Amino acid sequence: MERFFEKLGARIKNLRKLIGLSQEELAGRLKISRVSLSQMENGQRKISAEEIKNLADIFNTTSDILLDLQKDAKVIVEAPARERTGTKPEIRISIPQKNLNKFREVLLYILGKIGAKPNVGESVIYKLLYFIDFNYYEKYEEQLIGATYIKNKFGPTPKEFVKVVEEMIKSGDIKKAEDKYFQFPQRKYLPLRQPDLSKLKGSEVKLIDDVLDKLSDMNAFQIGEYSHNDVPWMTKEDGEIIDYESVFYRTQPYSVRSYDE
Repeated sequence: MERFFEKLGARIKNLRKLIGLSQEELAGRLKISRVSLSQMENGQRKISAEEIKNLADIFNTTSDILLDLQKDAKVIVEAPARERTGTKPEIRISIPQKNLNKFREVLLYILGKIGAKPNVGESVIYKLLYFIDFNYYEKYEEQLIGATYIKNKFGPTPKEFVKVVEEMIKSGDIKKAEDKYFQFPQRKYLPLRQPDLSKLKGSEVKLIDDVLDKLSDMNAFQIGEYSHNDVPWMTKEDGEIIDYESVFYRTQPYSVRSYDE
């Protein structure tokens, strides 16, 4: 039984890293301490049935599949059915292709406009994407990228970001660079091609420009603090998914829509 929990803990750790969650973020969503999660991942702590169910929900799978340690686990980019090959069983954490395409072009557009600013590293990009997605949803009641954002103490984090960036680096769209902002380490991304603006509507480009004009001069601490007073972030506990519908309860200066009509 101890060997089972060691293997299960290793699987949980692997899945957590695959979807870009820190120990602190996953522990928050499970409502346990980071130390407890570390013990769980190292096979030093038994996992309750309720925790198994919660983990399965977080990883977009079922308890049965999570507990089947013979199956491989990996994040995939969802492709059309005719392109899927192979029969090896796996846990599938899917990013729809249409979302990936939009994500790529929006990220390239952002990097081309403000990526060279010394204050703009990965953490700032996380928050810019959050405000782009949530502002667009509030204004038009449609999703722009439609990424999944997790609440953590540093601000909203797009769950899909790590996998999308990996795909973009492999395809030659961007490259990663390690830098410093003052004395702090900073991860930056450099665009290697122009965005395909045919994949973005005029209303999307305008809203992205509005967010960049307003927020892109903030450093990671400033934009993180700014995000902490936005209603969608405030209504969730650490580690929970931030609900898009809560944008309709925003207050000034965050609301981007007139509700007079």
